[in-house]
Amino acid sequence: MDKSFVNKLFDVKGKVALITGATGALGRALCFGYGLAGMKVMVTGRKEETCKALCEELEAKGIECGYSTGDPAIEKDVIKVVNDTINKFGEINVLVTAAGYNKPQPIIEQELETWKQIMDSDVQGTWLYCKYVGKQMIEQGKGGKVIMVSSARSKMGMANYTGYCTAKAGIDLMAQSLACEWSAKYKINVNTINPTVFRSDLTEWMFDPDSAVYKNFLKRLPIGRLGEPEDFVGPCLFLASSASDFMTGANIATDGGYWAN
Repeated sequence: MDKSFVNKLFDVKGKVALITGATGALGRALCFGYGLAGMKVMVTGRKEETCKALCEELEAKGIECGYSTGDPAIEKDVIKVVNDTINKFGEINVLVTAAGYNKPQPIIEQELETWKQIMDSDVQGTWLYCKYVGKQMIEQGKGGKVIMVSSARSKMGMANYTGYCTAKAGIDLMAQSLACEWSAKYKINVNTINPTVFRSDLTEWMFDPDSAVYKNFLKRLPIGRLGEPEDFVGPCLFLASSASDFMTGANIATDGGYWAN
């Protein structure tokens, strides 16, 4: 081992990352994190105006990026986004599946269509992107990194979360299965990030330090605070770099110690 080996461990410059759900709080933070680390970023989401606006913000920071829109649960849309990425950058080295959906409800009140929407967005969308980006990575013959955004809830049940918990548990096992399928043969590492509550437009109400919800949830977090989008960037940089080359099939808690408590 020498200094050059250590210096290269976290070097991700020039890698091409396709990030689904890029306009959400976590995906957005990761676009900036990856881009400022020297990666080329392909932004994708359902709405063109938000994807375009994010891409313009990234470019203003000197980040090389592109965008393509589509529904992650629709096969032809996924194929289009993957093809647009190849046409823009020539290859894909890192896939991050950050797109997802949840609607908490008691099971006896939840419509089957809502359940299907959660499954389509979280599980089917992840599967489709893995299928088509994985095919591209295999054809490239250079290996790759697949990072699926799961949840701390993938291994812990919660009332009114039958759809979400089930979907995220499925993502964890999908990653483990693909690790067995791809890692030795194709040098493609597949892992999940399992976050707890992070600040976003949807969760901002939980961050009121005077609220009972905030105080009760904080008791479960040994780190003493809730997650910020920036906390998501470091683990994803690690999983995109050669520093994680011996890690595959792992479900990585990014939860302030929630699983530990």
